Amino acid sequence: MRHLIASVAIAATLSAPALAELRPGEAAPDFTVEGFQAGEPVSFHLAEALEEGPVVLFFFPAAFTSGCEAQAASFAESIELFEAEGAQVIGVTGGNTDRLADFSTQHCASAFPVFAVGDGMAGEYEVRMMMRPGWTNRTSYVIDQNSTIAFTWSEMNPYEHVDQTIAAVRALNAD
Repeated sequence: MRHLIASVAIAATLSAPALAELRPGEAAPDFTVEGFQAGEPVSFHLAEALEEGPVVLFFFPAAFTSGCEAQAASFAESIELFEAEGAQVIGVTGGNTDRLADFSTQHCASAFPVFAVGDGMAGEYEVRMMMRPGWTNRTSYVIDQNSTIAFTWSEMNPYEHVDQTIAAVRALNAD
């Protein structure tokens, strides 16, 4: 019985996402990443993007997995809401990065760019997935124009990330 309990505890720990994401009020680490939008290569530099408005940075585990496809499609369907609030949306992953060009068209509907993240950025944003080295957990950040984390949502269920982040962007604009 003791072995069963220990096995269950170990399995739960290995399948859980990292729980130490950045908190509101902390500085957002600056970064430059390479990726794709509409199947075409693009680059992104956080400091430059923040000159235009807040950034919604959502991490997802891996391209072409069911939850990540649903999350990307949800952001794509809602992109006009973010744009109306002056926010830019970007997706970032550590998993299946060799397939991001296709993912950007098929599941992101070419509405926003997706980028490959390296271990350094995953560590800085505290999004390493414990059970899948190299992959990232499902965490969304809203970063304000002062390069501060304004909102964090870390939940493996992909369906609330859009609602939570658009509400946070609207709250930023209401201040």
